[in-house]
Formats: sequence, C-alpha cells, structure tokens
Amino acid sequence: MKPGIHPSYGPVVFRDRAANHAFLTRSTMTSDKTIDWEDGNTYPVVDVEISNVSHPFYTGTARVLDTAGRVERFERRYGRRGAE
Repeated sequence: MKPGIHPSYGPVVFRDRAANHAFLTRSTMTSDKTIDWEDGNTYPVVDVEISNVSHPFYTGTARVLDTAGRVERFERRYGRRGAE
C-alpha cells in the first residue's frame, strides 16, 4: 500500500441511542466526541440511528402498516376472496 493515502483505521465505539446499546469495533470513521469504554480507555464515539439491536429485521418486531387502505381498495376493485 502507498503510505499517506489511506485513512487511519482504529478502534471506534458505535452507539445506538434509541436502544441504549454500544459496541466497540474498528473503523475508518472519526468523531470529535469521545467515550470512556469498559476497558478504561477513551475512544471516539459515533452515534447511529439504528443498529442490529433496534432494527425491526433483527428484533422480529416488524409491523405491516396499511397506510392508505390498500387492502380495502383492492377488495373493492377486484372483489373479496371467497365471496362467491
């Protein structure tokens, strides 16, 4: 690799504030904010909106929303199934 053209790669804490969850990993992301971690060291922290703890795909809490009455509109247009 050419020296001086790659971003620094080091430990960073990613924090999901919605789920009150944080994890330490390595990344090229940087931040001005820092956090004191469980091992006693201080690491840069990056706040994220969603993580595996709060994402509906991982938690199994996904909800199907009928926001515009699509099911009812479909049934009016094409008839209800088994209504013969």
